[in-house]
Amino acid sequence: MVENVVTLNTQAIEFASNGQYPEAIACLKRAISLEKHNYLLWYNLGITYRDAGNLREAKRALLRAHEIETDDDEVIETLALICFNQGCNEEALSYCLEGLAKNAQNAHLWNTIGVIYFNTSEFNLACEAFENAVTINSYYYDALFNLRDTYEELGNKVGYEQCVKQMKNIQLGENSFSGDTSNA
Repeated sequence: MVENVVTLNTQAIEFASNGQYPEAIACLKRAISLEKHNYLLWYNLGITYRDAGNLREAKRALLRAHEIETDDDEVIETLALICFNQGCNEEALSYCLEGLAKNAQNAHLWNTIGVIYFNTSEFNLACEAFENAVTINSYYYDALFNLRDTYEELGNKVGYEQCVKQMKNIQLGENSFSGDTSNA
């Protein structure tokens, strides 16, 4: 059987989904040796290292993916989250702002900015970021959850209750789509 990048990448994804990270990493490294400038392979390697708990190697792979393809939102967002998880808030914020300069409608990047600000107790800035995320996607549950907590920190009871209501509506909508007929 001839090795090719698609087969190796698919095999790596299967290994990673089963928690077999060393095998997944080996497949991805082999694929990269065949196609060094394929940013998706580097991105998948970064994700696999992250899932395996190796943030240092995850960041290295993601930096390479970002170097090859500077406009991919997912690469930038994942890189920001890795930096945040390493305690590098300024660097994480920098990647978020870079991503938003390319796509101001990325609700996930706004949410990540909010998380950074929330964790540094800058609640007004966190609130603004979460509100942007929710304005872009009113069904973004994580951003609503974070906004609710931020409103609580700021003492905004009306905003808090609005978030709770929207979160319940989302949960009810999920139940109706999942075939749950208990309310019928």
